[in-house]
Amino acid sequence: MIIFETIICAETEIALNLSYTVTTTNIRKPLVIEGVFYVQVLFHDQALDLVGEPLQDGDQLPKFKVFTTHDEKIKTKDLLGKPVLLSVMPDIDTRVCSIQTKKFNQQADKYPHVQFLAISNNAVADQAGWCAKEGVKNLTVASDEELSFGYATNLYLPNNGTLTRAIYVADAAGKIVYHEIVPDVSHEPNYVAALDALKQFE
Repeated sequence: MIIFETIICAETEIALNLSYTVTTTNIRKPLVIEGVFYVQVLFHDQALDLVGEPLQDGDQLPKFKVFTTHDEKIKTKDLLGKPVLLSVMPDIDTRVCSIQTKKFNQQADKYPHVQFLAISNNAVADQAGWCAKEGVKNLTVASDEELSFGYATNLYLPNNGTLTRAIYVADAAGKIVYHEIVPDVSHEPNYVAALDALKQFE
């Protein structure tokens, strides 16, 4: 995986475009100059800044709230007690996001000990309509329309108005054990690696 960063030096106001190769499960923390950094992803060849530094393996899931297609609130504390896979995407009603959600939906019932949560910042009603149309029932689709999750996890793309594409797996205590920030938002995540990360909970 290649991660792109733009570093702004406060003294010179010079932007430095950096890139480096990392594994899907170990994204290097960005370089900080004068306390300012930006982690970027690509979307249709355009570099977009994440709102902050994404969570790393070993971090705890932060406090956030999202809403199911039945408009029921889910808080971080509600996810504790069982491992969870978070499938994060920009817009569930687009081709790649639809594929991503349906692929995890197909796998979810094979891992009854794991919670599968698909999160985008589409409105609840839009997600409910999509789920009804596509017959997705094996995972929980949740709305981050309020951007509580996006800001808590730093997965929000403010210049795009959406979440980025990412996968996170956390254990029953909420500790992150696997993550992938997809470097190009228009691409699908690594499904095999994400599902392999669940084997430790069998």
